[in-house]
Amino acid sequence: LVSAHGYSQNQISVWNYSNMSKIIDLKGHSSRVLHTSLSPDGTTLCSAGADETLRFWKIFNRQEKAKKTQSEASFKRGHWTRKIR
Repeated sequence: LVSAHGYSQNQISVWNYSNMSKIIDLKGHSSRVLHTSLSPDGTTLCSAGADETLRFWKIFNRQEKAKKTQSEASFKRGHWTRKIR
């Protein structure tokens, strides 16, 4: 779990979801963090700050999927619908 904060330290906090303990504070913006987005592979967090900078944080390890799900396989073949169970 990742949360972005404004004043006073302008940090991004990474949390352990299972027990809500803080893992690390990421500091780099000189003004408040306005937006965060996770990369498609789930390893890199991009943050946009009021200091008009983008920061890229490599915070997660890539975990390979053993087997593709039905919806991923359908998407790769060009089918754009997804079944909801």
